[in-house]
Amino acid sequence: MNADGEDGLVGVSTIQTCCEPVLAEPLDEDSAEELAAGFKVLADPVRLQLLSMVGNAPSGEVCACDLVEPTGRSQPTVSHHLSILTEAGLLTRERRGKWAYFRVDPERVAVLRDALTTG
Repeated sequence: MNADGEDGLVGVSTIQTCCEPVLAEPLDEDSAEELAAGFKVLADPVRLQLLSMVGNAPSGEVCACDLVEPTGRSQPTVSHHLSILTEAGLLTRERRGKWAYFRVDPERVAVLRDALTTG
């Protein structure tokens, strides 16, 4: 069982461009479900911290190995949360030998940010 009280991953789907800002007009059910799934991914403090750390990396990318100590979490926990962020499309992953490097996908993050604008 994970931190969300569920077995396995969070039921993550890739975040797509879906809808107008929530304050611009009422959302239809499909758009609301898609946005809620994206926000659910970010509702975990560890995932939000990881996204922030990767997004603020001076080089624009971070090796997963460099995220364990600053989060105070175990390597398997960090890897689990990075996988969820990657599956949602908020991060991209590049394998280099045995290491994985992560970057923020600004377009996917913008989908969630723009949904909260006032239009």
